[in-house]
Amino acid sequence: MAWIRVVEPEAAEGPLKEVYEQTVGKRGKLAAVHKIHSLHPESLTAHMALYMTLMFGRSPLSRREREAIAVAVSRANGCAYCVAHHTDAFRRFVKDEAVVSAIQSGAWDALGGREAALCRYADKLTRRPSESTHADVDALRAAGLNDAEALDAAQITGYFNFVNRLVLGLGVADAGEAERQGFKYD
Repeated sequence: MAWIRVVEPEAAEGPLKEVYEQTVGKRGKLAAVHKIHSLHPESLTAHMALYMTLMFGRSPLSRREREAIAVAVSRANGCAYCVAHHTDAFRRFVKDEAVVSAIQSGAWDALGGREAALCRYADKLTRRPSESTHADVDALRAAGLNDAEALDAAQITGYFNFVNRLVLGLGVADAGEAERQGFKYD
């Protein structure tokens, strides 16, 4: 249960009800991180537009790479809610539990070159953003990423830092595996 009042779907009316219905249409169901916006439905609309663009829109990064960034950022921030949700999504794109375990534990060297570089970049940009240098983008290039991929990595990292702070700052809790079932990941 969140630390602020949240309007549940059955009590939603007007614009909030419409936004909830649109969100369910896009994502398959409504998550606690969506409902935390219930007192300001317009923010949920903007949040979902950015999320859908960054995670599902056209990008030179694969869905797997985007989910890897989501887990890396959320892990760095200690956001168990987002680590759980995005590990579930990552798992849909990789069937090797050793790789899943590596991403959850921050063992970037166990990942492939591009994925490891993306996770290192996301981790540093999350933990020590003021220490970012040209060399960090050069490391992405050395792993085979281009400038558009670097931009997408930075945007996804920034987005998950925003979401992690909503979740952690307002007490959004993961209700367990059952709550995480039924989302659209493709």
